[in-house]
Amino acid sequence: MINVPECDFALIGGSSTLSVNLPEEINLEYVEVKDTNLVYATPFGLSPQFKYMILKTDDGDKRILSCRMHGWRSGVSRADASRQIFWVFKQAGVKKVLVEGGVGAINHLLKPRDLVIPHDYMDFSVRKDVGLEDKHLLIMRDSMCPEMRRLILSVAEEKWWGRVFDRSIYVNTDGRHFESPAEINLFKMAGADVVGQSLCPEVYLAREIGACYAGVYLVVNYAEGIVSPWQHQELAEIFYTEGYELGKLLFETLRRLPLTRECECAELRKETLLKDIYEEEANG
Repeated sequence: MINVPECDFALIGGSSTLSVNLPEEINLEYVEVKDTNLVYATPFGLSPQFKYMILKTDDGDKRILSCRMHGWRSGVSRADASRQIFWVFKQAGVKKVLVEGGVGAINHLLKPRDLVIPHDYMDFSVRKDVGLEDKHLLIMRDSMCPEMRRLILSVAEEKWWGRVFDRSIYVNTDGRHFESPAEINLFKMAGADVVGQSLCPEVYLAREIGACYAGVYLVVNYAEGIVSPWQHQELAEIFYTEGYELGKLLFETLRRLPLTRECECAELRKETLLKDIYEEEANG
């Protein structure tokens, strides 16, 4: 089985760029694809396919691993797909993870084709106990890296043709179905702005490996019971027309993303207080 290349940065693609073959179809002269279809054996099963890329910048080359659609595949649980991805990132030494996806608007002031950069989340999934090891206590303050969020906003304000929101609360639910109107109303009362299905457990796993994590999300529909019923045709049009510009935004963000960190993301994991208990159980 092939070895995982050392990489400082990672890109996880979601539904908003699924229709685009990134980076090949957006013709960026500073991006070189070194290898594709990379599959790794992990403790949680075979990983999804990764691409290994080099970004040419004035400050030197940046090495990047990317995968599509959050690693979700038929026959693989979303929990295992997430663990496979972040196990690979850990082996690669990834320090910063950039993600994207499509979300539904709960806040009635949002519209389809808006971009949101979440600053916090609520986890209504049942995938709570998803980790790589039992070594760390994860502090979920500033769960989305403030430094990365500021950079995403700066790039989005330059590159995106529509509205961009630098704060939002993302509520995570299980798929693959959409939510009921009653569920959306509950999330609205709780203060959520958008709903999606990918941020958790990724945000926990990123913190577990000591990596910064942040994302930009395309509003692709109104959530059930908000403003008007979503239309499948409009959803399809957004997916197939906006992916190219969003892809360019993502790679420009990666191009500007510094390797150095002034945030506290890596310090917001602590050695577990249950270490002695785990060791006693392991030793019988």
